[in-house]
Amino acid sequence: MRKRNQLTIPCLSYIFFFFVAPFLVKTYFGKAKIKISMTNKPKIVSSIRTIRFQDCDPFNHLNNGRYFDYFMNAREDQLIEYFGIDIYQLAKKTGLSWVVGSTKIAFLRPAFLMERVLIESQTIGYSNKDLLVEMRMYNEDASQLKCVVWFNFVHYNLATQKVERHSEEWMKLYNEICLPLEEKSFDERHANLQSQKTPN
Repeated sequence: MRKRNQLTIPCLSYIFFFFVAPFLVKTYFGKAKIKISMTNKPKIVSSIRTIRFQDCDPFNHLNNGRYFDYFMNAREDQLIEYFGIDIYQLAKKTGLSWVVGSTKIAFLRPAFLMERVLIESQTIGYSNKDLLVEMRMYNEDASQLKCVVWFNFVHYNLATQKVERHSEEWMKLYNEICLPLEEKSFDERHANLQSQKTPN
């Protein structure tokens, strides 16, 4: 059954290595050394995806359950394209990653079979143990917003399988690249975006 408007999904205990903080600089985690050469740290990154047949429902709309795959795959590509960051290698070297604590999503317009869509991602909040990332899906020229999602990622030690505090270096980085929203809750954000919708 297709769900409309807003869907909240609890943590599924899957580790998504590619939804890490969007921007990495030179830092240390234990004995592992990560070098990222970057002079500019964009607060919003984006990429283009094409909606495929196997991901659509009988109405040629992207199935609601498949939006998460498109967001996750786009995020992984963005990290590699913009910053040369392989999240899987990062996890192997540092033993640290992020697990999904919760997600909230709102569907505003359908995405269609073989449509090219623009996907943006932005860090909108952080603490010493977690991150909040907003991702948005638009049509290709970004004139119509189709979907918005918030991901809460909890910093996690893969060896101890416990929550890990962000290092001082991470906190300094998040302070630099975080771009907060005016809205303080997802419901408020959804309502504001809904009110801005223009006719198809």
